[in-house]
Amino acid sequence: RQVIRRRQIARAASVADALPAVVRAADRSTAEARLVLARAEEARAGRNAELVALRREEAELRTRLHGITEDVHGLELQIYEKRLQVSQLLERAASELGLGEEVLVAEYGPDVPVPEEAPLPPRQRPRAAPEDAADADADADAEAAADPEEETRPDPADDDDPTDAEPVPTRPFDREEQRARLQQAERKLAQLGRVNPLALEEFAALEQRHLFLTEQLADLTATRKDLLTIIDDIDRTMQGVFADAFEDTRKAFDRVFPILFPGGTGSIHLTDPEQLLTTGIEVSVRPAGKRIERLSLLSGGERSLAAVALLIAIFTARPSPFYIMDEVEAALDDANLGRLLTILEQLRDTSQLIVITHQKRTMEIADALYGVSMRQDGVSAVVGQRVSREPRPDSAPGSAGEDEPGGAADPAPEPAPEEQAAS
Repeated sequence: RQVIRRRQIARAASVADALPAVVRAADRSTAEARLVLARAEEARAGRNAELVALRREEAELRTRLHGITEDVHGLELQIYEKRLQVSQLLERAASELGLGEEVLVAEYGPDVPVPEEAPLPPRQRPRAAPEDAADADADADAEAAADPEEETRPDPADDDDPTDAEPVPTRPFDREEQRARLQQAERKLAQLGRVNPLALEEFAALEQRHLFLTEQLADLTATRKDLLTIIDDIDRTMQGVFADAFEDTRKAFDRVFPILFPGGTGSIHLTDPEQLLTTGIEVSVRPAGKRIERLSLLSGGERSLAAVALLIAIFTARPSPFYIMDEVEAALDDANLGRLLTILEQLRDTSQLIVITHQKRTMEIADALYGVSMRQDGVSAVVGQRVSREPRPDSAPGSAGEDEPGGAADPAPEPAPEEQAAS
């Protein structure tokens, strides 16, 4: 065991002696490896930079290639459009002018001088106004009268010999100038608009329509004038009729009012006498012993009498065959009722009166009575009674009291006073 141990110790000592040399060799190898690695990293960084530059250059080249491709495509489209346009122009020139491509190039090519813009010949000049034309004709006649030989002189303008024509000044062809002239001519042509081949037919139809509408307008104007004349005549007639009716009503009101309002004053007048078609009628009533400014201050009976006075005045001025009155005396006392009955006696001389009333005194002067009564079975029934009586010498014609002596009545049940109607 000791021998083995000594051998191990000897080996360990030899390894320990060789270890510094191994460490130094490892350090040298590590340093060399690091140097190689640094050089490799530097070379890699340079290659990466070159790769980035190459990729950037490639992207720029691709972009330029794409733009050039698009430009080429656009140029091809323009060339195609130009060729198509040239083809259309050649077809149009051949169809409209009968000129081929060679003739067009020979006569209107870029190597042919462009003539200057000369003034228009007399046939193409704009026509003068009628007054100017008349003045020009007068001047021409005066000159002809002053120089009669001038009429027999030949006109140089009428000579068709092309050798005598003055040479037209020209200038070299300028593409931009001619292009500007072409654009100006196209704008003027666009302003003229498209040619309508049916313009003459449309003009004839519109002219006929205009003539028809003109005749209709003249007819309507004449009709309107006639209608306005008729309206004026109707207005004048209405004003005359209204004025006469109002005057008769006013006179009748002046006669009726003292009967209904003894000692009182009343009148009716127009609110706007100048405008008879739009005027209103104002009623002024002043009973005896009262100073009343407005009709609203009158009592119910007085207002009823005032309204009845106006109605009776209208009935008297313009009588009708019959009148229907519904409890016109309901708010009147005995004195005012007697005055109203006096008016009714006068009114029924010319017209028939149908009066719905609950007043017994009104029923007494009626010629016939009609009423509604309740039977024992609860059913309402209409009953009537005609009153025939001989007029008294001191009574008004056509009036009679129900209880007067000598009065004869048909046998029929008399309805209750609150349900009676007199006519």
